[in-house]
Amino acid sequence: MNIVFLDGYTTNPGDLSWEPFRQFGNFTVYDRTAPADVIERAKDAEILILNKPELTAHHLDQLPKLKFICVASAGYDTIDVEAARARNIPVSPVQVILLPQPPK
Repeated sequence: MNIVFLDGYTTNPGDLSWEPFRQFGNFTVYDRTAPADVIERAKDAEILILNKPELTAHHLDQLPKLKFICVASAGYDTIDVEAARARNIPVSPVQVILLPQPPK
């Protein structure tokens, strides 16, 4: 399973561990993603996690592997929900809970 988090900094400014995500598959996290980079970074994602980047019908047309969109916020006004529904891609807000980095 390919999992991509486009703007992990919104949830984790660097003091928490992403390791728990790795048990679910190949996990890639980017601190921030510019609008022009969304398609390139998400092209192999089956699960896409994001907070701030917009995800439009144009983006979804370029992401044929995408099966699920997780929005790491309470709302999902940055997602074209109708376009996702038309492609049978569920969209769900999620609360991301991270653990502190283990001591070194």
